[in-house]
Amino acid sequence: MAIFKQLEVLANGDSVPLSAAFDELPWNADGLLPAIAQQFDSGEVLMLAWMNRTALAETLAGGQVCYWSRSRQALWRKGESSGQVQRLKEMRLDCDGDTLLLKVDQTGPACHTGRRDCFYNKVEGDRLVVDKPVLIDPSELYRK
Repeated sequence: MAIFKQLEVLANGDSVPLSAAFDELPWNADGLLPAIAQQFDSGEVLMLAWMNRTALAETLAGGQVCYWSRSRQALWRKGESSGQVQRLKEMRLDCDGDTLLLKVDQTGPACHTGRRDCFYNKVEGDRLVVDKPVLIDPSELYRK
């Protein structure tokens, strides 16, 4: 974690090689890091997913966000089956490199339920309330 300790004291505008930082990322036991997707222009938090080094490299190389699907154990190119793609506008890492922030341009809903984002369950007292509408019938998301 020497790179991230070094970054703590660098002045605004100073930098370190990206490849060196990636070599020091604290991947979990499955080789993954959490990635928060945020709409670049509104700041709306859309979803949280996971990335491995391959997904990270593909996202940076091509601009279409690619994640690692823990349920399918495969790369998941956001939108490849639904058409609801995420185009990377900016990537950030938190202070110790254990979380990625992806500022994206989301086409349509980000959530597989057809809602704009995955955070539609709101805690209100002793209840969990759905507080966002379905924008697209979920069955329509996977007809490609």
